[in-house]
Amino acid sequence: MTTATWNGVVIATSDDTVVVEGNHYFPREAVDAAVLTPSTTTSTCPWKGVASYHSIVVDGKENRDAAWFYAEPKSAAAEIRDRIAFWKGVEVR
Repeated sequence: MTTATWNGVVIATSDDTVVVEGNHYFPREAVDAAVLTPSTTTSTCPWKGVASYHSIVVDGKENRDAAWFYAEPKSAAAEIRDRIAFWKGVEVR
């Protein structure tokens, strides 16, 4: 089982993550939607496509743009559709 934790709280857990470039992409339904806040931030990967971000809010503390996903990944990255990955201090084990 793979778990993502931030600020002492488990925010995602799954035995079905996809690892791409060292990042675990969790199924969207495995992530606690209550801790995600939409962001207007985007970035572009040449082979995955356009990433969108969420900030994570736990116990009143915000970790801005610490979760990302590809709503419409390019065909080379189709396996990460409907999945969310984390960074910025989110511990994934």
